[in-house]
Amino acid sequence: MSLPKGLAEDVSRNLVMVAQLIDEDPEQAYEYSRIALRLASRVAAVREAAGFAAYATQKYSEALAEFRAARRMSGGVELWPVMADCERGLSRPERALAMAGEPEVQKLDKAGQVEMRLVAAGARRDLGQLDAAIVTLQSPELASSAVHPWTARLRYAYADALLAAGREPEAREWFAKALEADKDGATDASDRLAEMDGIEFVDAFDEESEEESDDVDAIDVDDDHDVDDIDEDDDLDEDGSDDSVGDKS
Repeated sequence: MSLPKGLAEDVSRNLVMVAQLIDEDPEQAYEYSRIALRLASRVAAVREAAGFAAYATQKYSEALAEFRAARRMSGGVELWPVMADCERGLSRPERALAMAGEPEVQKLDKAGQVEMRLVAAGARRDLGQLDAAIVTLQSPELASSAVHPWTARLRYAYADALLAAGREPEAREWFAKALEADKDGATDASDRLAEMDGIEFVDAFDEESEEESDDVDAIDVDDDHDVDDIDEDDDLDEDGSDDSVGDKS
């Protein structure tokens, strides 16, 4: 709303493309975010979109700078967890843990607090502190039977930490609980469960392709054989003698 109408429309188009492409083609989304950034670098929403596009392409230093700029402009705290995760991406888990203890966390809504807990647990794992990561994830939100948009990811992270600590029966239980809550396929809990149960999935399309390839190879071999037969027949006279043998008389 702070931009002239024509410029606002141009910026909006680029932000829409960022949103549409960030999951399927993050590199292309990043390019659109750079265009929007050149057009309107003083708009908080543009800086935030640029941050998420950089984050999606693992440009963590650039993402962190954009998130910080967006936060200064908007004054909000909702970007605090992803900023902490950028610190993890920059191999600075200690800073992520320090951010998890800052007053800003108390200002986050429930979803933001759960996200911060996930980041803190990840930082513990980065430091090799598996038991601490497990304890970090143990919370009323984890114990609750209610399903929220973040429930599947929280249960999945807990299951993964348990598995890393060698607590396989508990891990299997929590992967199953994650799958139960994962209505949108946000995790690969079903694959992890199958892997733990020793189930191997085979792509039927790949099998059909291999069979077709084998059939083609077999046909090629037969065709080569037929050509050889024809060549041999051409070397014979009508009486069955071989003209390829020189005259010894």
